Amino acid sequence: MTDRADRTNVAALIPAYFEEAQIQAVARRALAQLDHVLVLDDGSADRTAEEARKAGAEVIRHEQNKGKGAAIKTGFRELLARGFAYVLVLDGDGQHLPEEIPGLIREANRTGASVIVGTRMSDTRKMPWVRKMTNRFMSAQISRLCRQRVPDSQCGFRLLRRDVIPHLFCESDKYDYETEMLLIAAREGFRIASTPVTTIYGQEKSKIHPVRDTIRFFKLISRYKPLPKRVKGKLSTD
Repeated sequence: MTDRADRTNVAALIPAYFEEAQIQAVARRALAQLDHVLVLDDGSADRTAEEARKAGAEVIRHEQNKGKGAAIKTGFRELLARGFAYVLVLDGDGQHLPEEIPGLIREANRTGASVIVGTRMSDTRKMPWVRKMTNRFMSAQISRLCRQRVPDSQCGFRLLRRDVIPHLFCESDKYDYETEMLLIAAREGFRIASTPVTTIYGQEKSKIHPVRDTIRFFKLISRYKPLPKRVKGKLSTD
């Protein structure tokens, strides 16, 4: 039986690229919720690593920028090797509230799901209209392919149980990795659940390229066909 998630067996993983302005506060607030925080500096040329260390976080650096997906996978390998039961992924730019980490943990313990994804779609009043429509469209496509309801497939605030992580070392290294990990998890028979998180938009500049990453998304979903009604003996509908 998998251990219940708590602050001692959940490690935070924060992929970061040029986040010197926010990373210290994000890491410090995450450490108020969890005993271990790992910042994966993906080749930043600013003070991201130094600011994260000031907060008390452990830091691993890529010498060159490899992409958000590659950073997450490096963190996954390290934290699996350490024996953590869960990995909590959140962004380093302040878009995710570390104070909401307990909500993801409670949902994991309540549902027993292997993947908990934050959803910002419960309150979209502060979300730009284009982003809201894009998220709804993409999430509908991912939900169809997974045969599980994923209301905000583009949210990077998520909690993963260690048994699902070894399946997630696919080829995607950029922002499409966060989408592909959901498709892989569903195909491997793991349950995905969601819990509301706050929508936050500050002065940070999105690193997503609208045209390039939209093309990546369509190429990604073209490689996957909808799952049958049942996956490895488990109902795949929510």
